[in-house]
Amino acid sequence: MGKRLAGKAAIITGGGGGIGGATGAVFCEEGGKVLLVDPDAAGLERAVAIVRESVPDAAVETLVADVSQEAECARTVAAAKAAFGSLDVLVNCAGIRSYEPLAEAKAETWQRILEVNLLSYAYMVKAALPDLRKSGKGSIVNVSSTFGVSGRAGMGQYDATKAGINAMTRTLAFEEIAHGVRVNSICPGPILTPFHVRRAEAAGRTETDLRNEDNDMCLMRRWADPREVAYPILWLASDEGSYITGTILMVDGGRPFM
Repeated sequence: MGKRLAGKAAIITGGGGGIGGATGAVFCEEGGKVLLVDPDAAGLERAVAIVRESVPDAAVETLVADVSQEAECARTVAAAKAAFGSLDVLVNCAGIRSYEPLAEAKAETWQRILEVNLLSYAYMVKAALPDLRKSGKGSIVNVSSTFGVSGRAGMGQYDATKAGINAMTRTLAFEEIAHGVRVNSICPGPILTPFHVRRAEAAGRTETDLRNEDNDMCLMRRWADPREVAYPILWLASDEGSYITGTILMVDGGRPFM
């Protein structure tokens, strides 16, 4: 374990999920203080248990909150400051999915996915920026998707929100550089998160089946472990990424764009 985040405090939304939870573990292994945020209390408990396995004395806290609501984002930042006294890193990783062709997309589905996948990022940024500016080396890492850059059929609502995240990232990089805050996005490809494992199990397949399959979604022909996304997030969040802002980083195993 290193100390690339020693003395730094971070908020990770979607902290009860696969990428968010793995990022929390990696951050704590690198000396960071972490607030994991998620509406799923059970997911947060599992994430903290994983953190404690590798870092028994980790400075990790949890908060059950729905960051699609602006007031909850302010409460989240207040909780991080109360726990750690400062804030240096924000990782926006909250997200939901919708499987509807755009011609059939319902208004209520649009509303909810925009609230969670895009507006939560905007609300968290707004709430966190005063303290990230005070940090002097503040960093925001937004979790987007390869499909926010390319596209596909059947998930246009999700993909539109991910494209919006990338656009927001670039604008924030311009606006916040004068305040010493760096802003970047990562675009994961096929990541073997608990979400995908549950979907496979519902279809009669196991996690082992997924790990052993010849995955044609990327050049590496396999699923990534969530930690393989967490490490690029760590790099962008740490001082090692001090000359990087406004970047959209593909973490996709070489996924070809069609």
